[in-house]
Amino acid sequence: MARRLTHELTYDAPLADVYAMLADPAFREEVCDFQRVIRHTVTVVPQGAGMKVTIDQYQAAAGIPSFAKKFVGDEINIVQTETWSSDTNADIHVAIPGKPGDMTGTLRLRESGGVTTETVDLTIKVGIPLVGGKIEGLISDLLLKALKAENKVGHDYLSR
Repeated sequence: MARRLTHELTYDAPLADVYAMLADPAFREEVCDFQRVIRHTVTVVPQGAGMKVTIDQYQAAAGIPSFAKKFVGDEINIVQTETWSSDTNADIHVAIPGKPGDMTGTLRLRESGGVTTETVDLTIKVGIPLVGGKIEGLISDLLLKALKAENKVGHDYLSR
């Protein structure tokens, strides 16, 4: 079984400014800090016509249901990799190393009238019998919260 998450983030800025923001390690670190990540490493490397972004972060497992906490422990290592083939399209892969499951999908930037929309489309799969669906729902909720945090930090970043 799998769960799909699609979410749009909008920015009152041209596409070039949003892409530059997403390519700025300082922005990615600011998003981690806003989410109170315990520790993180951000790397952004030019790659062809795009870039490769890797965010390796550890988040506290506080507040997650007990059925999920026994699988992840006290902290959750999340590795997000974005492979941008251009300034408008990326493949995304989110993994929880050592745990059964992953999230894969796409990121798309589109500009209309000076407003840029980032569309995130992910498929979440957790291969654990009986509770996999519950964990997929939990991960979907956590990812949605993270995307909303990124959007808020992005608005602040672009207004400076």
